[in-house]
Amino acid sequence: MATEIIKCAVQDHIALVTMDRPPVNAVNAQFHEEMMRVFDALSDREDVRVAILTGAGKVFCAGADIKARLEHEPQPGDFWQHSRRAREAFHSILECRVPVIAAINGPALGAGLGIVASCDLLIASENAVLGLPEINVGLLGGGRHTMRLLPHSKARRMMFTGQRLSGADLYRLGVVEECVPADRLMDTARALATEIAAKSPIAIRLAKHAMNTIEFMSLRDGYRFEQNMTGELSKSEDSREAMRAFVEKRPPVFKGR
Repeated sequence: MATEIIKCAVQDHIALVTMDRPPVNAVNAQFHEEMMRVFDALSDREDVRVAILTGAGKVFCAGADIKARLEHEPQPGDFWQHSRRAREAFHSILECRVPVIAAINGPALGAGLGIVASCDLLIASENAVLGLPEINVGLLGGGRHTMRLLPHSKARRMMFTGQRLSGADLYRLGVVEECVPADRLMDTARALATEIAAKSPIAIRLAKHAMNTIEFMSLRDGYRFEQNMTGELSKSEDSREAMRAFVEKRPPVFKGR
């Protein structure tokens, strides 16, 4: 699968997905299309158990390509098509069947924040920045994604003022797992990915499906759904192997079935 902007390499059951549209990884239609194509493919790959998403260069993703917007003469239907592509690009990450770790190497602004919020686990470098600059450039968007990450007042302040949060701020607020020096970011993300990749691939996929499904359910309905997933998992060879390994005090050997 050849892509020009969203690049993917797989090693040791870990997919490294890199957004590479110089100079700042700004979003355009091709970016959205390739994002969907890559993450939909990862959902179907048996050799992939977890993914890391990062940006090439010093920026994670600067959001919308404002210059290209100004130069483009809008045609009937353009807005609706763009909005649909943006939604589905975010959801291709959120709905990817394997966990996605955001390795936030620099600014993640506007749509870049939406991409971060669509990931499962977040690790920031000390150069990371999250922000919603739309209010300053005649646009709106990203508020609902921001609400997945931040408390009520902070999310609204960012939406209304364009306030930006540093990697250190994000760690202090509990938004990211770690905030590390830039030269340690990818090693830290890969260490977490390696830990996840060592788990049963069936269990991990069911766990992500469960977490996505129960996010807005009531406690009763959500826990019932989780119990159903546990019942489904218990039918697998991996589940029995995990139990045997626990009793026998040895590392499990998972086969993904």
